[in-house]
Amino acid sequence: MPKLKNDTLIRALLRQPTPYTPVWLMRQAGRYLPEYNTTRARAGSFLALAKNPDLATEVTLQPLARFPLDAAIVFSDILTIPDAMGLGLSFGEGEGPRLERPLREEREIRKLLVPDPREHLGYVLETVRQVHAALNGKVPLIGFCGSPYTLACYMVEGGASADFRTVKSMLYGRPELLHHILQVNCRAAIAYLNAQIEAGAQVVMIFDTWGGTLGAAEYREFSLSYMQRVLEGLQRERHGERVPSILFTKGGGGWLEAMAASGCDAIGVDWTIDLGVARARVGQRVSLQGNLDPAALLAGTSAIRAGVAATLAAYGKGAGHVFNLGHGVIQFTPPDSVAALVEAVHELSPAYH
Repeated sequence: MPKLKNDTLIRALLRQPTPYTPVWLMRQAGRYLPEYNTTRARAGSFLALAKNPDLATEVTLQPLARFPLDAAIVFSDILTIPDAMGLGLSFGEGEGPRLERPLREEREIRKLLVPDPREHLGYVLETVRQVHAALNGKVPLIGFCGSPYTLACYMVEGGASADFRTVKSMLYGRPELLHHILQVNCRAAIAYLNAQIEAGAQVVMIFDTWGGTLGAAEYREFSLSYMQRVLEGLQRERHGERVPSILFTKGGGGWLEAMAASGCDAIGVDWTIDLGVARARVGQRVSLQGNLDPAALLAGTSAIRAGVAATLAAYGKGAGHVFNLGHGVIQFTPPDSVAALVEAVHELSPAYH
C-alpha cells in the first residue's frame, strides 16, 4: 500500500490540522470536460462507460490531470445497486436514469435480494483497484453509494420524480413495504462500500439525494436511520489507516444535529445554509464539506474568487473543512472556472489554518 503523498483530505475529514483547506468536487469527472466527452463517445453511452473499468479509470483520472485536486472520486453511478438487483438500469440520451422494472407489486418487493458486489458489481471494484494503483498514493480515492432511501425512490418511481408520489404513497400507506426495501438496500450498501474499501477506496460517501424531500419525522425514520445502520456496518480501518465517511443529504440543513450524531466523520452541506451557522450547530462532532453554489462557476473568475473567499470566511479558522460545491458540477461549467476555483481555495485557505 503506497503511503499517501497528500493526505490533506483525510486529515480534514478527521478534524486534524492541515496547512490549507482541501478541495474536490462532486461530479468532478463529467460532461463539462471535453476529454470526458471524448471518452464517453468512445464508450458509446454513459452506462457502457461506467461498466468498462479501463475507460471508467481514464475518466476518474482526467480531472486530476487537469486540476491540482486533493482527491479522486471513482467514476460510477448511485444506481449500480438497483441495476445489480435486476431492475434494468438505462440512460436515455439527454435524459436521467430509468429503471425498466420498478417495484410496484408486493411480491416483487418481497423477492428483492442483496447483490454480491464481487459478482454483480465487479466492474466498479475493478475500477477502484485500477484507479488506486494509478494514483499510487498521490491523493486519496473516494468510493460512494446512494443512500437506502434515495435508491428506494428510484426503485419505486422508476426514475427521478417531481413529487415522488408513488414512493410517498407507499411510505404513508404501506410503510412496512418501504421498510423492507430499505432494509435490503441497507445491507446492499454496507456490502458494496466495504467491497470498495477492500479494493482501495480510502474515503466513502453516502449520497442522499432525495432525503431532503421528506418531512422531519419521516427523514429520521426512513432515511437517516438507515444511513446510520450503513455507517455502523462499515469497515473503519484498512491496513491500519482510518477510512473516513461523509454523509450528504441534499436539502438536509434542517437536520444537521441528527446527522452529526449518526456516526459519520463529515457532513456534506448544500449552499442553502450558512457554513458558519452549520459549524456552530454541529460543534466538534464532525467535519463539514461544502458549500459553494455550483452556479457560481458560471459567472467568471472574479465571482468565483469572491465565492471561495466568502465560503472560507463563513467556516472560519481551524480544522475540519473540506471545500466542495453544494452539489455536482453543472455540465455547462467552463473548465477554466474549475481551475480558478481550485487555485483560489489553495491560495486563500492557508490564512485560516
